[in-house]
Amino acid sequence: MDELMNLMIADESPSEISDSIKNQLFAKGAARVDALKPEVANAMLGYELESEEDEASVGELDDEVETEEEE
Repeated sequence: MDELMNLMIADESPSEISDSIKNQLFAKGAARVDALKPEVANAMLGYELESEEDEASVGELDDEVETEEEE
């Protein structure tokens, strides 16, 4: 946000200010997408996770299911 204010105060070109706004919006959007990826992936695979402890145990559950299927 400071970068944007500095561009406006320095009377930079409108296209440069617009590019700065777009970059900031894309960065925020990417951060939100990255934050939601695990939740969406788990929902698509049928896992229902209620806490961070559950997220850590998903890998362990997958390993147990694989060993049971091999037997």
